[in-house]
Amino acid sequence: MAVGARSGHGEPEDRPEQLAEPSVGSAGSAAETPSAGASAEMKDQTLERPDGGPGGGDPGDDGASDVKKPRSFWKELPLLIGIALLLALLIKTFLVQAFSIPSDSMQDTLQRGDRVLVDKLTPWFGAEPERGEVVVFHDPGGWLDSTEAPEPNVAQKFLSFIGLMPSSEEKDLIKRVIAVGGDTVECKKGGSVQINGKALNEKSYIFPGNTACDDEPFGPITVPDGRIWVMGDHRQNSLDSRYHQELPGHGTVSTDEVVGRAIVIAWPLDRLSTLPVPDTFDQKGLNAAAVATAGAPAVLGVAGAVPLVFWRRRRLTGGRTAG
Repeated sequence: MAVGARSGHGEPEDRPEQLAEPSVGSAGSAAETPSAGASAEMKDQTLERPDGGPGGGDPGDDGASDVKKPRSFWKELPLLIGIALLLALLIKTFLVQAFSIPSDSMQDTLQRGDRVLVDKLTPWFGAEPERGEVVVFHDPGGWLDSTEAPEPNVAQKFLSFIGLMPSSEEKDLIKRVIAVGGDTVECKKGGSVQINGKALNEKSYIFPGNTACDDEPFGPITVPDGRIWVMGDHRQNSLDSRYHQELPGHGTVSTDEVVGRAIVIAWPLDRLSTLPVPDTFDQKGLNAAAVATAGAPAVLGVAGAVPLVFWRRRRLTGGRTAG
């Protein structure tokens, strides 16, 4: 037994034949359970995969096919241009639009060649043009019949469509609103423009050396509701409401024809500025006559109703006394 013990201890612990041919009883566990060295190797393979997935892939696969490569700039450029054009079209339709000044009728406020931005948003919320505002409006009919617009090229048509250039096909005008619906406006030779009996001080915007209306006096004219009376700041060089009184509307413009209010001179950059309403249109009492006229029917109605109420009360009281 001592010999057997010595021979047993003298044998190697891991014999090659035992590693190569496991016992039948342990065959299942040997097939399912990897050795420590194999586990470490699989772990190393797992860490080396760029996508962080489990190991066991193709030995030659480095994971590069699983990473989504970003598009090149040139492939995305058409998409970016398309989005920019869509935004420009939406802005032109609902927010602001650029217009070019083609004449001298609004000097010195606006010069020929100026680019102005027109607010098209507020009219969508029911805002009406107000006195003193500079507005762009479509030709009411007959104002620009003698004016021939140059034929635009393809590039001009495209830029006009997206709002980066004014439309050369539509006949639009730009003037200052002098009076609105319900106002009575007039101007006598040698005098000033008057609204509801109040004289305007137009020195801040009228062209230097011009008179208020000496070339074409007018009025008094009562502007119908929903219409405006417009005049150019260069009075002696402006075919405005004064010169179209023989047409339907008698020189006034429907508010439905108004594109929007010009709010800023955007180009050239050395003329960048806003277009505020002159202070003279904020003077007290300018609305007094218009308000009184608008309230006249209500006042007359009350005045007529009072005698009827007293007559009815007297009749009812007399009937009860006699009974």
